[in-house]
Amino acid sequence: MNSEVYLKIINFNWWQKILLLLFTFHYSLFSFSQVGTWSNYLAYHQVQSICKASNELFVLASNDLYQYNLNDQSITTYDKVNGLSDNHITHIAWNSQAQRLIIIYKNSNIDLIETDGDVINISALYNKSMTDDKTINNISIDGVYAYLHCSFGIVKVNMQKAEITDTYTPNMPDYPTGLTPYQDQYAEYISTVSTLSPGGPSYNHFYESKFINGKLYTTGGYFLPSMPDNELPGIIQVFDGNDWMLYEENIKEKTGYAYKNICCLDIDPTNDKHVFAAGRCGLYEFNDGKLVAFYNKENSPLKGANDRGTELGNDYLLILGIKFDAQGNLWVLNSMAKGVSLLELSSDHQWTDHHQDLLTDESGNTLPGLRNMMIDSRGLLWFVNNNWQNPAFFSYDMQNDILLKYDTFINQDGLKNEVTWVYCITEDKEKNIWIGTDAGPFMIEKSEVEQSNITLQQIKVPRNDGTNYADYLLSGVSISSIAIDGGNRKWFASNGSGAFLISADNLEQIHNFTKANSKLISDNITSVSINPKSGEVFFLSDEGLCSYLSDATEPNENMTKDNVWAYPNPVTPDYTGLITVTGLSFDADVKITASNGALIAEGRSNGGQFTWDGRDKKGRRVASGVYMVITATSEGKKGTVCKIAIIN
Repeated sequence: MNSEVYLKIINFNWWQKILLLLFTFHYSLFSFSQVGTWSNYLAYHQVQSICKASNELFVLASNDLYQYNLNDQSITTYDKVNGLSDNHITHIAWNSQAQRLIIIYKNSNIDLIETDGDVINISALYNKSMTDDKTINNISIDGVYAYLHCSFGIVKVNMQKAEITDTYTPNMPDYPTGLTPYQDQYAEYISTVSTLSPGGPSYNHFYESKFINGKLYTTGGYFLPSMPDNELPGIIQVFDGNDWMLYEENIKEKTGYAYKNICCLDIDPTNDKHVFAAGRCGLYEFNDGKLVAFYNKENSPLKGANDRGTELGNDYLLILGIKFDAQGNLWVLNSMAKGVSLLELSSDHQWTDHHQDLLTDESGNTLPGLRNMMIDSRGLLWFVNNNWQNPAFFSYDMQNDILLKYDTFINQDGLKNEVTWVYCITEDKEKNIWIGTDAGPFMIEKSEVEQSNITLQQIKVPRNDGTNYADYLLSGVSISSIAIDGGNRKWFASNGSGAFLISADNLEQIHNFTKANSKLISDNITSVSINPKSGEVFFLSDEGLCSYLSDATEPNENMTKDNVWAYPNPVTPDYTGLITVTGLSFDADVKITASNGALIAEGRSNGGQFTWDGRDKKGRRVASGVYMVITATSEGKKGTVCKIAIIN
């Protein structure tokens, strides 16, 4: 036992010491993170600038910041979770007189940071409303001042007082001249920095994701047929909870064709090292991160995009959606092709054509944005056309070769919604189907699934203001991605409005995380995925990846003394967060009682998890002691009991 723990113990009564020792021993094998915790997973791969500050190096890499101590070789990474005010850094400069580093963000926000990690924000320029471009292009250092070179003029920052002291425009008589742009120590220390490993992914580009078998699989994205010049290198990154794996990148050397804009991927249900990915230039097959096969128009039924009657080459062979079925067959959507739309690649690498006229436009070309495939609990294959030319979603019966197309968005009140983009589709735990569009979310009730004529439900949320009025759930919010957590709550990611958590009954907005009110990296989220065991919710964007540890996990079928436990345990005096009980069955009944049987708190699990704030029903922090967690199933059948030791 280390000295810090021992010093805490000697301050407790003898029975508290025993409790602490017993519970610390029992739960020493478990590590935990507090519900509500944010994490950033940022890249520090491409070194852009290095500033020496005494025995420290501040390194700007991949538009993120870390600090390296030349004496003890320690590395400290910085992000919004541990002090920074923003993300996507464009410039840094060290001021030796003020003993502070100035950090410039893409949006013109400014931070000052000291070598001990203290951060001071200067947001005046960021918050200032002006028509001129506020982008900061360069920095000059003079005395305690930093002069920020903008397109409209120069902003003078007193780095010692942490304030903007002047703003100059070129027509002013005292406009500063002769300023020398700051020179960093990149050349002197790049050989040292190039040997460092700050961790994190290799790139901050994230587009689509899937969480499978304890791993987060991500693509870099993305390709829009309406924006053919929008290019990113082929990127596939996988996170196992500790380390990142970057899939092979030098694909062009093997195939002879461009490797760009990887939009989608899926994992073989029989072997999670066997992964397919696709995007702008064809279909790629990987094993353990290495390319094993490549499919294009030369060796498969796939066809290039058709542009005004001309089939393009393999550099424009658009596959934006793929999905494995339970038997290990891969289903493939070939967008903008002529005479090819839906294909099946069997587990023994045989192709079957399932072309459907409903997947083509009036000229006979396959729709341009077929993506976001998922297979529901009935075995139906769903996907969308994410394009303004024909916004729609589809249901395909793979066994009977029956395709249904839905492109009219009329709700239960007969109101027709003007939908321009259909982004995503998923199934909740009650077997209802949810569709994310630029007009908000829609739901197909499970009783209408497989019918050609359906009613798209827009959930009505009562205002609870004394009237009978209600509002449609997230109406007008552009929903880019939807994930269902263990408690059947809905996580809605959006284009521009951050992330929303909606209750299982769809009537309560529990959270709306934005960049302004949380540690969310970007309000433009391309994909959301959930770790079912921990409840960690991952938010992907082209600014990077972050996560939030929610209070819902996948439920257990049965509750036993071996799979139901609480953490932290014991709860020490310095802990003020939520106490979590995990391993529960769906919608389990949970009661917290004192040793004398008095009821302290109660509630229902979110999926397989229940949280308690350590207070009684009157909001008072409970006294030291051992508390019983008594559980029962949603049907009232007896569950199990676990204990929580609390020391105050």
